[in-house]
Amino acid sequence: MIEIAENKCDFCGCCVGVCPVNCIEVMEADIRIEHEICIDCDICVYVCPIEVLSQTDSKKSSSAAA
Repeated sequence: MIEIAENKCDFCGCCVGVCPVNCIEVMEADIRIEHEICIDCDICVYVCPIEVLSQTDSKKSSSAAA
């Protein structure tokens, strides 16, 4: 699952442009990820220039255990 560091995002939109499933929404003063749609590809994590996004591995860990 992708986590968002609170009060760190500068709302540049880099993550939105690379998301293959369009699950990230950046507004004037807010960023949201629709986790039901997110495929945990981590592309947004890698392109974020100020490391606002991070992978918690909770979904990947539970998938590996199944």
